[in-house]
Amino acid sequence: MKKSFILLFLCLAKGWCQIHPIPTLLTKNLYQNLRNFEGKGVFLGHQDALAYGLNADGSRWIGEKDRSDIHSVSGEFPAVLGLDLGRIELGTSHNLDQVPFEDMKVHIRQTYERGGFSTISWHLNNPVNPEKTSWDHVPGTVSKILEDPEVKSRYLSWLDLVAAFLSDLKTSDGDYIPVIFRPFHEHTGSWFWWGADHCTPDEYKALWKLTVDYLFQKKKLNHILIAYSTDVFRDKAHYLERYPGDEYVDLLGVDTYHRNPPESNTAFVHKLRSMLSILDQLSTEKKKPYAITETGLEQITEKDWWSNVVVPALDGFRPSYLLLWRNGYEKHYYAPYPGQGSVADFKEVLKSGKLILSNGIQGIYR
Repeated sequence: MKKSFILLFLCLAKGWCQIHPIPTLLTKNLYQNLRNFEGKGVFLGHQDALAYGLNADGSRWIGEKDRSDIHSVSGEFPAVLGLDLGRIELGTSHNLDQVPFEDMKVHIRQTYERGGFSTISWHLNNPVNPEKTSWDHVPGTVSKILEDPEVKSRYLSWLDLVAAFLSDLKTSDGDYIPVIFRPFHEHTGSWFWWGADHCTPDEYKALWKLTVDYLFQKKKLNHILIAYSTDVFRDKAHYLERYPGDEYVDLLGVDTYHRNPPESNTAFVHKLRSMLSILDQLSTEKKKPYAITETGLEQITEKDWWSNVVVPALDGFRPSYLLLWRNGYEKHYYAPYPGQGSVADFKEVLKSGKLILSNGIQGIYR
């Protein structure tokens, strides 16, 4: 590994590069182009975009070929596809939102073939008690992963299953498809077992390093980029409190949702701009791209939300992408679908080029 660390040091010294010292060519190109596209518009993503969505009457569609709600209203697919591997650790055939893992692989290939890229989160169950979910706070879970041989062994066996999934992502030519892996997100909050109230900063960093080292060194994965994404943060120090180090992070991110409009519209824009200002500064200092890794307004109750909230929040900043959360059911959705009230405003913002879909992302792997 000594040669690999030397290559990483040289790469970090001269400029932007991903943390794996010997990435695949497609991964290297994707990472460099995330920077090259900065300032030209923000790539728009959608969680589970190809797996399910909503019809005009609010009923669900599931598993229809070549369909997405964003495509239905715009004629283009999302530039970024979001997915989640929650439950893969249990050996099930589908994730916590009932999306089959084999379908996910197909969707990742389809997104790649359209010129887009995919980002993967992991709402994993609790390794201390696998019957507990990410939201169950078994005391000391992170410390037990680090210190209890049985719990650590279970966790690493779960990483084996994640690695097997990632290793099966290949192009028609047999090349690995790059993806952004985003573990242990929203850790400035405390709703997950890895959250701020449930482990120390040092424990969180140690878990992160254990995970990345295992995937890179033990499982030999060199086609994944690693994203660090908090929930809402107060300032630069708060954002970096659990940051594991530049050598363990490829992309900086934040998850933030708009709630209680219209009274909160101005406050949400102000808060998001404040956080983007910090990420913009850190991006320059650390030579890493940044993104809004999850966001949205549930049910998009503001018809002009795209032009009156999203565009003003983004103005002057250069995040690589913005990922909307999923269109799960009639009262839980974050992207417009046919007949939804914000469609006209959404399409006008697309025309402006502020948000970019699949037709505008061509060449990101070159």
